[in-house]
Amino acid sequence: MFIGEYTHSIDGKNRLFVPTKFQKDLKQGVVVTRGLDSCLFVFSLKSWEQIAEKLKSMPLTNQNSRAFARLMLAGAMEVKLDKQGRILLPQYLKEFASLNKETVLAGLFDRIEIWNKESWEKYKKQTEKDSNKIAENLTELGI
Repeated sequence: MFIGEYTHSIDGKNRLFVPTKFQKDLKQGVVVTRGLDSCLFVFSLKSWEQIAEKLKSMPLTNQNSRAFARLMLAGAMEVKLDKQGRILLPQYLKEFASLNKETVLAGLFDRIEIWNKESWEKYKKQTEKDSNKIAENLTELGI
């Protein structure tokens, strides 16, 4: 399970250190893909296979299903942790998420999100400001 918020830098070779706490769940493989809200999603290989199966089962006749599957699957890249616990981020994914040197890795149970640090701070500040309204809207989902 991935939880917590960590700040790390991308080095000159597009490598990003993955927090030691997260590494044990990623030893079998890592998939990085385009996420939502202008961040990247990182999944363990096992979790990715489950996500891919769900995407595969979505109806091809639905335009939104096709678009979301394209976003997630066509942008995905399988990477491995190196001996220092880093992953190599493809340039096109760095560009998608506007990643520069400073990043935030946020653990969200079955995935990690990689954010541009400034974008994360802005998003987090707005979410914290709107937290009461967000919580009220969750009652519609049975939470």
